Amino acid sequence: MSKQQETERNLGNIAMLIDGDNAQHKILEQMVEEVSRYGTLTYRRAYGDWTQVNLAGWRPVMLANAIHAKQQFSNTKGKNATDSALIIDAMDILHSGKVQGFCIVSSDSDYTSLCMRIREEGLFVMGMGHKQTPESLIKACDVFVYVENLIKSDETSQPQVTTDTSPEDHIGLMKLMNSAFDISVREDGWVHLSALGDALRRIDPSFDSRTYGHKTLSLLIKSLPKQFNIKETKKNGPSSTYYVRMIEG
Repeated sequence: MSKQQETERNLGNIAMLIDGDNAQHKILEQMVEEVSRYGTLTYRRAYGDWTQVNLAGWRPVMLANAIHAKQQFSNTKGKNATDSALIIDAMDILHSGKVQGFCIVSSDSDYTSLCMRIREEGLFVMGMGHKQTPESLIKACDVFVYVENLIKSDETSQPQVTTDTSPEDHIGLMKLMNSAFDISVREDGWVHLSALGDALRRIDPSFDSRTYGHKTLSLLIKSLPKQFNIKETKKNGPSSTYYVRMIEG
């Protein structure tokens, strides 16, 4: 399995709906690239009152990334108009049957019910927001990406978990790894890397190797030699298949 294959899912058509009041325009290009790993972006829409000075930075980046700006005038205080417009459009797109997944870009828990409703229809739901995003919204998604991981620039592989990972983070990571391994292990004690990754995301939709300083799951596993064995099976061409086994003791 190549590094590219570790992140791509090729789910089909995806609608990317952005809450402009609750997202960062400076990393719009990175957000579009991240969603594109899962499928083809057929809907690209951002919602907000674009007449407001605080949203002026969105205009050039939306144009550069072919984002359709959906104007919502702020007739009252708050951002209920933006939320409502995004939700209405999402339901219209859902019932059109033209997409196989959604990406909701926001840290606002008001979208929790929307994400749950889309999943009930059997569609893939991706969320994107800050690490302070309420757990209710994170758990309502199949995958949730922290924008902080997109802000990090040019990460390189590390020999071990990065120094800014706290002991509590490491303990939490290993607890998550243990649970995912237990539900995906084969009779011979090995787990296919992609199966382990799927299990990790089922348990915690916000799991991301980049949170721990590594671009891919294989690099993260390799940084934990005391906890895991990893073997690589070479095939014809550049692709490789990885298998993982936990070290007991």
